[in-house]
Amino acid sequence: NQLTSLDVSQNTALNELECEYNQLTSLDVSQNTSLNELDCEYNQLTSLDVSQNIALEDFRCKGNQLTSLDLSSNTLLYDLNCDSNFLTSLDLSSNTLLYDLDCDYNNITSLNLSNNTMLYSLNCIGNQLTCLNLKNGNNSNLEILEATDNPNLTCIEVDDANYSNANWLNDTDFQLDDTHYFSNDCDYPDGCGGFTNCDDIVVSDTTEFY
Repeated sequence: NQLTSLDVSQNTALNELECEYNQLTSLDVSQNTSLNELDCEYNQLTSLDVSQNIALEDFRCKGNQLTSLDLSSNTLLYDLNCDSNFLTSLDLSSNTLLYDLDCDYNNITSLNLSNNTMLYSLNCIGNQLTCLNLKNGNNSNLEILEATDNPNLTCIEVDDANYSNANWLNDTDFQLDDTHYFSNDCDYPDGCGGFTNCDDIVVSDTTEFY
Protein backbone atom coordinates (compact mmCIF):
# COMPACT_ATOMS: atom_id res chain seq x y z
CA ASN A 1 0.00 0.00 0.00
CA GLN A 2 3.03 2.28 -0.31
CA LEU A 3 3.40 1.93 -4.10
CA THR A 4 4.02 5.27 -5.80
CA SER A 5 5.14 4.12 -9.27
CA LEU A 6 5.00 1.03 -11.45
CA ASP A 7 7.27 0.27 -14.40
CA VAL A 8 6.11 -2.53 -16.69
CA SER A 9 7.72 -1.11 -19.81
CA GLN A 10 9.55 -4.32 -20.74
CA ASN A 11 6.46 -6.50 -20.46
CA THR A 12 5.27 -6.03 -24.03
CA ALA A 13 3.14 -9.19 -23.89
CA LEU A 14 1.18 -7.94 -20.86
CA ASN A 15 -2.55 -8.05 -21.63
CA GLU A 16 -4.08 -7.21 -18.25
CA LEU A 17 -3.00 -4.61 -15.69
CA GLU A 18 -4.87 -3.80 -12.49
CA CYS A 19 -3.31 -1.08 -10.33
CA GLU A 20 -6.36 0.58 -8.80
CA TYR A 21 -6.51 2.07 -5.30
CA ASN A 22 -2.94 3.28 -5.08
CA GLN A 23 -1.31 6.71 -5.02
CA LEU A 24 0.06 6.62 -8.56
CA THR A 25 0.80 10.04 -10.02
CA SER A 26 2.09 8.66 -13.35
CA LEU A 27 1.62 5.49 -15.37
CA ASP A 28 3.47 4.72 -18.61
CA VAL A 29 1.86 1.91 -20.63
CA SER A 30 3.15 3.07 -24.01
CA GLN A 31 5.24 -0.09 -24.51
CA ASN A 32 2.47 -2.48 -23.50
CA THR A 33 0.97 -2.78 -26.93
CA SER A 34 -0.81 -6.09 -26.16
CA LEU A 35 -2.76 -4.61 -23.27
CA ASN A 36 -6.48 -5.29 -23.61
CA GLU A 37 -7.56 -4.56 -20.03
CA LEU A 38 -6.40 -1.62 -17.93
CA ASP A 39 -7.80 -0.75 -14.52
CA CYS A 40 -6.11 2.23 -12.86
CA GLU A 41 -9.08 3.54 -10.88
CA TYR A 42 -8.67 5.66 -7.77
CA ASN A 43 -5.15 6.94 -8.19
CA GLN A 44 -3.87 10.50 -8.67
CA LEU A 45 -3.24 10.51 -12.40
CA THR A 46 -3.51 13.88 -14.13
CA SER A 47 -2.74 12.47 -17.59
CA LEU A 48 -2.62 9.07 -19.26
CA ASP A 49 -1.52 8.16 -22.78
CA VAL A 50 -3.21 5.05 -24.18
CA SER A 51 -2.61 5.87 -27.84
CA GLN A 52 -0.26 2.89 -28.27
CA ASN A 53 -2.65 0.44 -26.65
CA ILE A 54 -4.58 -0.38 -29.80
CA ALA A 55 -5.73 -3.74 -28.40
CA LEU A 56 -7.43 -2.12 -25.41
CA GLU A 57 -10.99 -3.36 -24.87
CA ASP A 58 -11.71 -2.71 -21.19
CA PHE A 59 -10.48 0.61 -19.75
CA ARG A 60 -11.31 1.87 -16.27
CA CYS A 61 -9.74 5.10 -15.00
CA LYS A 62 -12.42 6.26 -12.58
CA GLY A 63 -11.52 8.51 -9.67
CA ASN A 64 -8.39 10.19 -10.99
CA GLN A 65 -7.65 13.82 -11.96
CA LEU A 66 -7.70 13.46 -15.73
CA THR A 67 -8.61 16.55 -17.74
CA SER A 68 -8.55 14.88 -21.17
CA LEU A 69 -8.56 11.45 -22.82
CA ASP A 70 -7.50 10.65 -26.37
CA LEU A 71 -9.19 7.38 -27.33
CA SER A 72 -8.99 7.77 -31.10
CA SER A 73 -6.55 4.85 -31.45
CA ASN A 74 -8.55 2.48 -29.25
CA THR A 75 -10.96 1.25 -31.88
CA LEU A 76 -11.56 -2.07 -30.08
CA LEU A 77 -12.72 -0.37 -26.89
CA TYR A 78 -15.77 -2.15 -25.50
CA ASP A 79 -16.09 -0.97 -21.90
CA LEU A 80 -15.10 2.52 -20.68
CA ASN A 81 -15.40 3.86 -17.15
CA CYS A 82 -13.95 7.35 -16.70
CA ASP A 83 -16.23 8.52 -13.87
CA SER A 84 -15.19 11.19 -11.40
CA ASN A 85 -12.44 12.97 -13.28
CA PHE A 86 -12.19 16.51 -14.66
CA LEU A 87 -13.00 15.82 -18.30
CA THR A 88 -14.63 18.65 -20.23
CA SER A 89 -15.00 16.72 -23.49
CA LEU A 90 -15.03 13.11 -24.64
CA ASP A 91 -14.63 12.16 -28.32
CA LEU A 92 -15.82 8.60 -28.89
CA SER A 93 -16.39 8.80 -32.63
CA SER A 94 -13.68 6.18 -33.33
CA ASN A 95 -14.94 3.74 -30.71
CA THR A 96 -17.70 2.12 -32.73
CA LEU A 97 -17.65 -1.12 -30.68
CA LEU A 98 -18.33 0.67 -27.40
CA TYR A 99 -20.94 -1.25 -25.39
CA ASP A 100 -20.81 0.19 -21.87
CA LEU A 101 -19.98 3.84 -21.10
CA ASP A 102 -19.73 5.39 -17.64
CA CYS A 103 -18.61 9.02 -17.70
CA ASP A 104 -20.60 10.49 -14.82
CA TYR A 105 -19.37 13.26 -12.56
CA ASN A 106 -17.11 15.09 -14.97
CA ASN A 107 -17.54 18.49 -16.63
CA ILE A 108 -18.46 17.23 -20.10
CA THR A 109 -20.58 19.70 -22.07
CA SER A 110 -21.23 17.73 -25.26
CA LEU A 111 -21.60 13.98 -25.83
CA ASN A 112 -22.01 12.72 -29.38
CA LEU A 113 -22.68 8.97 -29.51
CA SER A 114 -24.06 8.85 -33.04
CA ASN A 115 -21.19 6.56 -34.16
CA ASN A 116 -21.54 4.17 -31.24
CA THR A 117 -23.95 1.71 -32.80
CA MET A 118 -23.28 -1.04 -30.25
CA LEU A 119 -24.10 1.05 -27.16
CA TYR A 120 -26.04 -0.87 -24.51
CA SER A 121 -25.53 1.17 -21.34
CA LEU A 122 -24.80 4.87 -20.71
CA ASN A 123 -24.26 6.68 -17.43
CA CYS A 124 -23.53 10.40 -17.81
CA ILE A 125 -24.98 11.70 -14.53
CA GLY A 126 -23.59 14.91 -13.05
CA ASN A 127 -22.01 16.61 -16.03
CA GLN A 128 -22.59 19.96 -17.75
CA LEU A 129 -24.19 18.57 -20.89
CA THR A 130 -25.94 20.90 -23.28
CA CYS A 131 -26.33 18.24 -25.96
CA LEU A 132 -26.61 14.46 -25.88
CA ASN A 133 -26.78 12.77 -29.28
CA LEU A 134 -27.99 9.17 -29.07
CA LYS A 135 -29.11 8.95 -32.68
CA ASN A 136 -27.04 5.92 -33.68
CA GLY A 137 -29.60 3.53 -35.18
CA ASN A 138 -29.37 1.27 -32.12
CA ASN A 139 -31.75 2.83 -29.60
CA SER A 140 -33.89 -0.31 -29.46
CA ASN A 141 -30.91 -2.12 -27.89
CA LEU A 142 -30.12 0.58 -25.33
CA GLU A 143 -31.09 -0.90 -21.97
CA ILE A 144 -29.67 1.63 -19.46
CA LEU A 145 -29.60 5.43 -19.64
CA GLU A 146 -28.74 7.52 -16.58
CA ALA A 147 -28.54 11.24 -17.41
CA THR A 148 -29.82 13.07 -14.34
CA ASP A 149 -28.13 16.11 -12.82
CA ASN A 150 -27.44 17.75 -16.19
CA PRO A 151 -29.34 21.01 -15.62
CA ASN A 152 -28.29 22.60 -18.92
CA LEU A 153 -29.59 19.71 -21.02
CA THR A 154 -33.09 19.79 -22.49
CA CYS A 155 -33.29 18.07 -25.88
CA ILE A 156 -31.87 14.54 -26.26
CA GLU A 157 -31.54 13.45 -29.88
CA VAL A 158 -32.70 9.88 -30.54
CA ASP A 159 -33.59 7.55 -33.40
CA ASP A 160 -37.32 7.82 -32.83
CA ALA A 161 -38.79 10.14 -30.21
CA ASN A 162 -42.07 8.20 -30.15
CA TYR A 163 -40.20 4.97 -29.37
CA SER A 164 -38.15 6.63 -26.60
CA ASN A 165 -41.22 8.21 -25.04
CA ALA A 166 -43.07 4.91 -25.07
CA ASN A 167 -40.28 2.66 -23.83
CA TRP A 168 -37.94 4.77 -21.71
CA LEU A 169 -40.00 7.20 -19.66
CA ASN A 170 -41.59 4.59 -17.38
CA ASP A 171 -38.54 2.34 -17.10
CA THR A 172 -36.48 2.62 -13.91
CA ASP A 173 -33.31 1.84 -15.90
CA PHE A 174 -33.79 5.18 -17.68
CA GLN A 175 -33.15 8.09 -15.32
CA LEU A 176 -33.75 11.59 -16.67
CA ASP A 177 -34.27 15.11 -15.39
CA ASP A 178 -37.74 16.64 -15.65
CA THR A 179 -36.41 19.16 -18.18
CA HIS A 180 -35.23 16.46 -20.60
CA TYR A 181 -37.20 15.51 -23.69
CA PHE A 182 -36.59 13.43 -26.83
CA SER A 183 -36.46 14.60 -30.42
CA ASN A 184 -35.45 13.15 -33.78
CA ASP A 185 -33.64 16.42 -34.48
CA CYS A 186 -32.44 18.70 -31.68
CA ASP A 187 -30.74 21.08 -34.13
CA TYR A 188 -27.44 20.65 -32.30
CA PRO A 189 -24.31 22.56 -33.34
CA ASP A 190 -21.64 20.78 -35.40
CA GLY A 191 -19.76 19.47 -32.37
CA CYS A 192 -22.67 17.29 -31.28
CA GLY A 193 -23.56 15.75 -34.60
CA GLY A 194 -25.46 18.70 -36.04
CA PHE A 195 -24.86 20.34 -39.39
CA THR A 196 -25.02 23.74 -40.98
CA ASN A 197 -28.35 24.36 -42.66
CA CYS A 198 -27.87 26.17 -45.99
CA ASP A 199 -31.20 27.90 -45.39
CA ASP A 200 -29.57 29.76 -42.52
CA ILE A 201 -26.87 31.31 -44.70
CA VAL A 202 -27.79 34.88 -45.59
CA VAL A 203 -26.34 36.40 -48.75
CA SER A 204 -26.50 40.16 -49.05
CA ASP A 205 -28.82 41.46 -51.75
CA THR A 206 -25.96 43.55 -53.10
CA THR A 207 -23.72 40.53 -53.74
CA GLU A 208 -23.04 39.97 -57.43
CA PHE A 209 -22.27 36.52 -58.82
CA TYR A 210 -20.23 35.93 -61.96
